[in-house]
Amino acid sequence: MSIYNCPNCGQKTFNPFTKAMAGQLNSKGKACPNCGKHITNGTAASVFSAIFSVLMFILVVATYLLELPYDAFIIIGAIVAIILVPKIVNAFFFKMEPTRRKDALSK
Repeated sequence: MSIYNCPNCGQKTFNPFTKAMAGQLNSKGKACPNCGKHITNGTAASVFSAIFSVLMFILVVATYLLELPYDAFIIIGAIVAIILVPKIVNAFFFKMEPTRRKDALSK
């Protein structure tokens, strides 16, 4: 089964861009065009995003406290990485799961 298949209907209805924008388990997710159910990136994607965000936060704090040269560029790069890297990794690596939010299931 491809990582771009909907876990509900089994059809390949997602591409890397729509999969990247599906969000983590705490989001509403993207609706499958075929079955209409909301899909999010799985548990492993959420764990990766959390660990990566904590590491980048530690980098920002360490850069600020150590007053490294070019600290502004390091901090800006870390903040941009917190936003972009999990989306890129989600687009190509982790499986999708049905959303766990109850408000998304009401449709």
